[in-house]
Amino acid sequence: MKNNKIIIWLFTILRIVIGWHFLYEGIAKLFNPGWSSAAYLMESQWLFSGFFHWLISNNTTLQIVDFLNIWGLIIIGICLFIGAFTRLAAISGALLLILYYVANPPFMPSTIPSVSHFYIINYNFIEAVVLIVIAAFPPDYLWSIQRQLIYIHNKRKEKKFPVTDNIKVPSGYNNSRRELIKNLAVLPLFGGALFGMAKKRGWISFEEENLAAKTDAVSSASLTLGNVLSVKDLKGQVPAGKIKDNILSRIMIGGNLISGFAHSRDLIYVSTWLKKYFTDEKVIETMWMCEACGINTAIFRCDENTIRILEKYWKRGGKIQWLAQTYPKGEDLSNIKMAIDHGALGAFVMGGIADQVVREKKIDDLRKPVEFIRNQGLIAGTAAHSMAVLEACVSNDIRVDFFMKTFHHHNYWSATPIDPANPELPDDGPEHNMAHDNIWCMSDTAVADFFKKNQTPWIAYKVFAAGAIKPEDGLRHAFRNGADFACVGMFDFQVVENANIAYTILNSDLSRERKWYG
Repeated sequence: MKNNKIIIWLFTILRIVIGWHFLYEGIAKLFNPGWSSAAYLMESQWLFSGFFHWLISNNTTLQIVDFLNIWGLIIIGICLFIGAFTRLAAISGALLLILYYVANPPFMPSTIPSVSHFYIINYNFIEAVVLIVIAAFPPDYLWSIQRQLIYIHNKRKEKKFPVTDNIKVPSGYNNSRRELIKNLAVLPLFGGALFGMAKKRGWISFEEENLAAKTDAVSSASLTLGNVLSVKDLKGQVPAGKIKDNILSRIMIGGNLISGFAHSRDLIYVSTWLKKYFTDEKVIETMWMCEACGINTAIFRCDENTIRILEKYWKRGGKIQWLAQTYPKGEDLSNIKMAIDHGALGAFVMGGIADQVVREKKIDDLRKPVEFIRNQGLIAGTAAHSMAVLEACVSNDIRVDFFMKTFHHHNYWSATPIDPANPELPDDGPEHNMAHDNIWCMSDTAVADFFKKNQTPWIAYKVFAAGAIKPEDGLRHAFRNGADFACVGMFDFQVVENANIAYTILNSDLSRERKWYG
């Protein structure tokens, strides 16, 4: 009997601990507006991965999954914590954990933060086994609300039918105040745990309420940020176009942030900070977010760092295409060959290089790489800051499959030209790279006029002027004035918002004069 009581105590405590874990996870997700199961399901590469990917393919199924996930965790957690419907809750919890395990087993690569495991064993697996053991106990074996209710119910039956011989009393139950306290003690413990969690997470905080009431969301040091959107907030998949036979999303993710090349003016620490933030796993997570939103193309520089990350991402089942920014040097096309050998969909000459070779009148140094890319079966193009590159391609019959051209207006406060006394700077010199790192398109009117007469697909980039222009403004300006696609640098927490903006703009009346050539 003594050993039996010890077992009851131990497994009661174990049930409460696991119940608290479920409950905490559920409530934390409920009060996190940016949470979604999309990232976890996107990572699936093992059994039923196709089904898991299908679940996030549209908003309705994703919202159902998220709802069931959150409330499943909460209800299972409450039942296990207080001891109600224990067997059903334990079985349901075990099944849920097995689904988590199958979606992302520990022996498969994943960007999901890892928890200590030994090849095939992780905490999901261990907790599922423990719940199966708990489910094997009789429902009235452990101290719980259910045990007390069963006793009360059977006592009433005994009074109503005194001649009945088979009235069941919970095993080891004795009709004492101590037994009642044991069964009901979990209730104040439950309330205390919830209060502690609320304090810990700041849901009950007079200090934060006071700060929130006084904070100036624009100028205060305690900056109030908007809600971070998750995939379940997606309005629709980003529309797509074509370059030759290749389908590309109308907005593409750019690589400057990921490569750590930030146009951060005099904030010299930002590039280093970006490289610390964008670990391999963060880059892969960002691409998963893009893929879920319908952004199927990434414009990344061609180097070993990019290739390492892309190969890791593709190995895990990623499907985003790579449009490679390359760096040919005269006759040396080795960088382009590297992009081709590592799976690039297409390649283009980096804008700074194209500007320089045209300025130095070395037109063949632009023609040769473009022709080489096309001859290898890839889509080929050139980027440009200067209008002179576009004009040189037309006048010298350099046949590109697409142009990439910087494009933004100057209606932002930091758009300061090199010489304030001469704001009309020429767009055929190096000034675009020296305009205080603030201007990348010297004349958006000249660019728009050029493309009104040119049928080559156009990918606009620097459309936000390195963050100085709001996304809605920058994208609408680009698409209205003839851009077929837009390359956008973005953090992981900006992907859904930018996708929603693009979706809304591209499904509205743009009053666009130029036909779509992509």
